[in-house]
Amino acid sequence: MSKKAKTVFVCQECGYESPKWMGQCVCGLWNTMLEEKVADTNENDKRGRGTSVGIGSYAKANKVNKISEIQSGNYTRLDTGISELNRVLGGGLVKGSLTLISGEPGIGKSTMILQAAAKISEKYGAVLYVSGEESVEQIKMRSDRVCRANVDRLFVLSETNMENIALAADEMSPEFIIIDSIQTMYTPELDSAPGSVSQVRGCGNELMRIGKVKNIPIFIVAHVTKSGELAGPKIVEHLVDCVLNFTGERNHELRILRAYKNRFGTTSEIGAFEMVEEGMVEIKNLSGSFLEGMEDGVAGSMATAIYEGTRPLLLEVQALTSPANIGFARRTAIGVELSRLNMILAVLDRKAGISLINQDVYVNVVGGLKPEGTSTDLAVALAIHSTFKGTHSLAKTIALGEIGLTGDLRSIQNAEKIVKEAARMGFARIILPKKNADKIESVPSSLELVGIKNLQEAIRAYPVAKRL
Repeated sequence: MSKKAKTVFVCQECGYESPKWMGQCVCGLWNTMLEEKVADTNENDKRGRGTSVGIGSYAKANKVNKISEIQSGNYTRLDTGISELNRVLGGGLVKGSLTLISGEPGIGKSTMILQAAAKISEKYGAVLYVSGEESVEQIKMRSDRVCRANVDRLFVLSETNMENIALAADEMSPEFIIIDSIQTMYTPELDSAPGSVSQVRGCGNELMRIGKVKNIPIFIVAHVTKSGELAGPKIVEHLVDCVLNFTGERNHELRILRAYKNRFGTTSEIGAFEMVEEGMVEIKNLSGSFLEGMEDGVAGSMATAIYEGTRPLLLEVQALTSPANIGFARRTAIGVELSRLNMILAVLDRKAGISLINQDVYVNVVGGLKPEGTSTDLAVALAIHSTFKGTHSLAKTIALGEIGLTGDLRSIQNAEKIVKEAARMGFARIILPKKNADKIESVPSSLELVGIKNLQEAIRAYPVAKRL
């Protein structure tokens, strides 16, 4: 059966298809519809795949199954040789899974993946690294610099044609495939340019077919937009099993790897790396790196803690207030949501009598981490109070808790594990919600727990009495 091409109009932002041109897409954006040629389906269509048997298997004919009769088991995982990457993935790479990793240019995506590829090839077998952006010589230069493992079974292919990549995968039958990047790949079955919605979607479907049918884990590198979001259609995020994001500041060595989607593990884990000349190096003591340089007796500095995945992390929150010269006072926050900061300032005004209406307020979470949740509210409030009143702080004190609109302090999760981590890091005092303090049974002798009910009690319990 011959293929016939039909004309459709595709939104380059959301991927919506329409048989006719539209000035405004259903997503609300204007002039984003572009004409593309799409071939009709034939008997040899490779886009379909069976899912009744499970991941890593291909069924030519699907059938209805009773869920009680389906056998379940643990997925086979590959050790990447990088413990922080394994932690974020949920224990390693699942065979037949598709993992999408994104990040700003130069953040270290290709470096980390190349290091993982070298270690997987040394332990399990052949690994295929496909690059559509770099030549094989460039990849070789990077591997000489960052790879310490044996790379005899690491193969490199500089190609953008998906049919040639599929042929190479058929011939090699590798244990692991890396595609760098999906925006440079194209399939000849579509007339659109590489990076378009239809090409990214078509190449994603082909990679999914290769991974699921041959039971090969595939890593896909993707670009990001100026705002830091994943470039291309959202359909790619739905196709893959895991979405990773690499963040960090170029002028800082710290890099944070976080999972935003993971079908085989949690999305609350983070991995910490340090960018050095030899590549990406894992950070074992993450709390120590965040608290490094925290001084005693500095106004506007407060230690706090969050719980990420399976481990507690201790952080430093810094705040600064200064008189507003003209117009409205500024509110600037790095690592803390601006709406959350405005709420804390309102509570300080109404419940603690601290008016900051004519003060510029700046808040920063040291290290570039953006903690999720509300357990850092109390530390932000105390840091602002400290810098506004000009009182010194104690580096051996940590504060944690969620502040409500009534000024009360709400309990947080995993407080007992955070207390143990604080004792290990040498802290002497913890200010936390009274509900959490009452439930903690075993408290280290070197640590003093101060349970409080509201913000006013926290300010009184905060050991700052010396005005600078």
